[in-house]
Amino acid sequence: MLLEFKDVSVNYDKVKALQNVSLEVAEGEVVSIVGANGAGKTTTLKTIIGLLRPAAGEVWFEGERIDGKSTERIVRHGIAFCMEGRRLFPYMSVLENLEMGAFSRRGKDMKDGLERVFELFPDLHGREKQKAGTLSGGQQQMVTIGRSLMSGPKLLMLDEPSLGLAPMVVNQVAKTISALNTEGLTVLLVEQNARMALRISDRAYALEVGAVAVSGDSEDLGKSDYVRRAYLGG
Repeated sequence: MLLEFKDVSVNYDKVKALQNVSLEVAEGEVVSIVGANGAGKTTTLKTIIGLLRPAAGEVWFEGERIDGKSTERIVRHGIAFCMEGRRLFPYMSVLENLEMGAFSRRGKDMKDGLERVFELFPDLHGREKQKAGTLSGGQQQMVTIGRSLMSGPKLLMLDEPSLGLAPMVVNQVAKTISALNTEGLTVLLVEQNARMALRISDRAYALEVGAVAVSGDSEDLGKSDYVRRAYLGG
């Protein structure tokens, strides 16, 4: 198993954000985590990447326990976190933003990474020197995903990549995630857009108030009455 999140609990002061949450991601999968605001989706990703420390439980990656390690070491180990809200450096160029994601790579590796990003997102061609803050929302999301890919991850974690985007751009993001997975990249996707998440993922977990409410194959969950009522509008 590539990633194992074992009986993890996380507290914000006296508030329990996660309560004994367990999930797994196998190499080559797309696994989605769906749920409403405040369900614990982002907290899960932040705990995996080392921005939050679990009060209980363990996080394992490639057979090595990583909870307690620094975020830098976890990134170098092969996990990239594409955060919600894009969070680019608006006054820096597209190229400079992409290079910020490649602090662990140099020389040919960085060049190959840049070529791959521009191949994946042709809309960014010719915009290398453009300030990131002047891009459209969809283009900014492309840069954000590209910046995460620049570290050469084995696991890409995406937090609400469709947030605030037009339906056409959401479809493009979904196709990009599927294309990356087809090439062999493992993806852990957090989404409020459950319909999109279930469509492109192999398995899914639904979180409610910091706990796993239901999990299973995405296709099966999409047909269940519970998931349809709770996340798909009936």
